[in-house]
Amino acid sequence: MTTYLSLGTNLGNKELNLLKVIALIAERIGNLSAISSVYETQACGFQSANLFLNMALRVETSLQPVELLKASQEIERQMGRVKQHQYQDRIIDIDIILYDNIVYKSEELTIPHPLYRKRDFVMKPLQEIIRNAMKTS
Repeated sequence: MTTYLSLGTNLGNKELNLLKVIALIAERIGNLSAISSVYETQACGFQSANLFLNMALRVETSLQPVELLKASQEIERQMGRVKQHQYQDRIIDIDIILYDNIVYKSEELTIPHPLYRKRDFVMKPLQEIIRNAMKTS
């Protein structure tokens, strides 16, 4: 199955955080089939002095949606993410944006991500990956 993930970080060594999370995703979730450029953005939904680095990945995975969520959350925990509030500074954030062409809804997960179209920090990297895929096909 093809999934699109959005990554964000605004704490610590942000470039290293992205490199580390990409390696962990490749190791635990699936094969990376596309990686976007890195985009620097302002915090969304809260005030922060720290700019975010955001990017998107296309990953080929055998994990089902809830398994993918659990694997993503475990990677976040391993990297030191502590969730206290919905919107806060974070060492890493992994959001599942799309999963093949399915619509999935449970108490813990909604796919497509309900806010992705409203967030430039998600849409720009995602559009880059999709646009590049269209050029090469």
